[in-house]
Amino acid sequence: MVEIKALACELPSRRGLPLAHWSLSELRREAIEHGLVAHISGTTLWRWLSQDALRPWRHRCWIFPRDPAFAIKAGRILDLYHRRWHNKPLGPHDYVLCADEKTSIQARRRKHPSLPPAPQRPIYVEHEYASTGACAYLAAWDVHRATLFGRCERKAGIAPFDRLVAQVMSKEPYRSARRVFWIVDNGSSHRGQRAADRLQARWPNIVLVHTPVHASWLSQIEIYFSIVQRKLLNPNDFPSVAVLKRDLIRFQQRYEKSATPFEWTFTRRDLHDMLAKLNERSHHLAA
Repeated sequence: MVEIKALACELPSRRGLPLAHWSLSELRREAIEHGLVAHISGTTLWRWLSQDALRPWRHRCWIFPRDPAFAIKAGRILDLYHRRWHNKPLGPHDYVLCADEKTSIQARRRKHPSLPPAPQRPIYVEHEYASTGACAYLAAWDVHRATLFGRCERKAGIAPFDRLVAQVMSKEPYRSARRVFWIVDNGSSHRGQRAADRLQARWPNIVLVHTPVHASWLSQIEIYFSIVQRKLLNPNDFPSVAVLKRDLIRFQQRYEKSATPFEWTFTRRDLHDMLAKLNERSHHLAA
C-alpha cells in the first residue's frame, strides 16, 4: 500500500512515461507491471488513495513566487489589512482600498433564449452565441468599510484607471483623509514608481502599494471580482454591451447593500510558513 501511494505522488514523466498525470487505470497498470502488487482491483486502489485524499488525476495551475522582494511587499499588504503600516497602527483618518480592472468582459447573446431551471433540470444555456462587444470593469474596494466604487469603460488603461481614482478621491472621507492606501497589482495602468508619482501629483494623500509580481491574489478586490464572475457573468448571457454595463453596476449596488469586510485570515506567520515550505520544495527539486 505504501509503495503504491508513493507511486501516486510521482509525476509519470519522471518515470519516463508519456502521461501528463495518473488515471486510476494507468496507476493500477504501472503498479502491477513493476511488481508492487500481483493484482489489485480499481475499487481497492481507489479506497487506498482515498485514505490520504490522493487524487493524482487532478491538477491545479499556480505560479511559483519569483519576486525577490516577495516577503517584503506581501508583508506590507498583510499589515495594512490589520491596520498597520511600518510597524505603527493606522489612524482614524487612514483608509485602505484595493483596486484593479476586470478586462475584456464579453457580452454574449445566445442564439436561443436560456431556459429556466425545472424539477430535475438545471438552467439550459445555448452553447452558440454572438458576441456583441466587450467592456472593462474597474473597481475599488474599501477593505475596512466594505464600500465599493466601480465604473465600466470601453477598455482598460491609464486614463480609465485615473478616472476610477478620481471617482473615489473626490468624495469624502477620502478627499480629506490623512492617507489613502491603494493596493494594486503590476498592471500597466498603475505599475511602478511612475504611476505612484502620477497619482500623488493629483492626490497628495495617496500611497500606492504594489503587490509582488504575479501575486494579485493578495488584493481583496480579486475576491469581489470572483463573486461578480460567479453570480453575474457565469453563464454569460447579455443581449448587448449596454445591458452588460448596466448589470455590472446594478450588481455592485446590490452587493454593497449587504456587504461586510472580508474575513482575511492569511497572516505574516502564514506567509513565513508558506515561503519556507516553497523554499524547501525548491531545494528538493533542485537536488
